[in-house]
Formats: sequence, C-alpha cells, structure tokens
Amino acid sequence: MMIKDAIISITGAGGGLGAAMARQLAADGARLALIDHDMGQVEPLHRELGDERCLVLPCDVTRENQVDGAFAAITEHFGRLDALVNNAGITRDAMLLKYQEGEPVSRMSLEQWRDVVDVNLTGVFLCGRAAAEQMARGGRGGHIINISSISRAGNIGQSNYAAAKAGVAALAVTWARELARYGIRANAISPGFIGTEMVRGIKPEIIDKLQGMIPVGRIGEPDEIAHTVKFLLENEFINGRNIEIDGGMRL
Repeated sequence: MMIKDAIISITGAGGGLGAAMARQLAADGARLALIDHDMGQVEPLHRELGDERCLVLPCDVTRENQVDGAFAAITEHFGRLDALVNNAGITRDAMLLKYQEGEPVSRMSLEQWRDVVDVNLTGVFLCGRAAAEQMARGGRGGHIINISSISRAGNIGQSNYAAAKAGVAALAVTWARELARYGIRANAISPGFIGTEMVRGIKPEIIDKLQGMIPVGRIGEPDEIAHTVKFLLENEFINGRNIEIDGGMRL
C-alpha cells in the first residue's frame, strides 16, 4: 500500500502510541481518521496535524452503533477507507486472587475483567468488522492492523489484558484468512514495554528492573511501533502475522 494519500483510521488516537502513529503516517502523506472516546485527548493532535489531513471522530469502541456510524462517516467524508489500526486499549490490573495467612484479601473483579475485554477485544472486533465492511464495499482491498501485546503470552496481574491481547492476535490470523477474498490483509503487532506516558509514570526503580529484563537494555519508543505500522502497510506480502517489537524480551 502506498501511504501517500491513503485513508487510514487509528483508534485510541489520542494516546501515546496512537499519536506517534498519526504523526508518522501524516508525515508520509496519509489522510487520517482519528477515533477516540476522549476528544480532550485527541484535539491537540488534531490541531497539530490540521483539518486538511485529519478527521476526528468521537466513538466508544464498545458500542456497536457508534462504531458502525463512525466508519460510515469516514467513508462518507473521504470516499473510502484503506487501512485501520486497532489501537484503542485500557488496563485494569489486578491479581486473580490474593490470600494472606489463609484468608482472602482480594480478587480481580468481574467489572475489571469486563472493562478490559470490552475495550481491548470486543472493541477490536467491532472496529475490524466495520472497517472490513467499508473496505469490501469499496472494492479496493485494505489492511487491518491489530495492536496486541507481549502480555498475550500471559503476565502476572493481567488475566484480563493477557486474554484480550491473545484474542486480538488470533483475530488477525482469522481475518487474514477470511478477508483475503476481498483483497484485505490483517496483521498484529505485539509491543513490549514502550515509553508511553503510562509506562514513563512507573516508579524509576521498576523501570530500571524492566530494562534489566530487556536484552537491548532499554524500553521501546512509540516511534518504533509507528515505524512497524508503516512497514506492515507498505509490505503487501505480509499477512496473518504477529510482529513482536519487544527488544528481545519474552514473558
């Protein structure tokens, strides 16, 4: 896919990874549909990139009617949709169960489970389905990139997040097989620890410990994930694959 003048949608566009992707793709000439539930977070990016380059759409990715409406609006505004980066996600970390001295202390709540699965997995499903529908109707093919995580292999305190991100990676493989008939590719990216605001806010001693677990000796940068998005968009022979960008770390 040629990125110049491509119509690319990014969910969770106001966050650190989403903003890095938007800046990279805009610099390469793409026109962007930026989706986020928090307009206060995405508006500074919108002002930075400009009206000519961006369409901003408020959307709760867990709401079917909002998702379908947002992707219909993208096609109405730009005339087509070429790619989607399914980036929106949240964390609600908790241990499955904590016991002290033989007594239960806490456990992951159903609300914590549902919040993460609703956004990180159901939201990916809804956005992927809506985007694929617009791409298939347009008859030009397209590409869907799901942002998974190194945590898809399982991580302490993240039963909800790990399960959702494993599902996101599996969806990419499934969609690659199902949607090839329409000329639509699907891939996933599994970032390791990346220097978003959330990660940078972790206590320095924990950051030092994390960096010691990563063979390259540092956490990643959002631009390194953005570059991977660009690579996947441009290389049309990559399909149904998960690219791990983790500095050599494995959970």
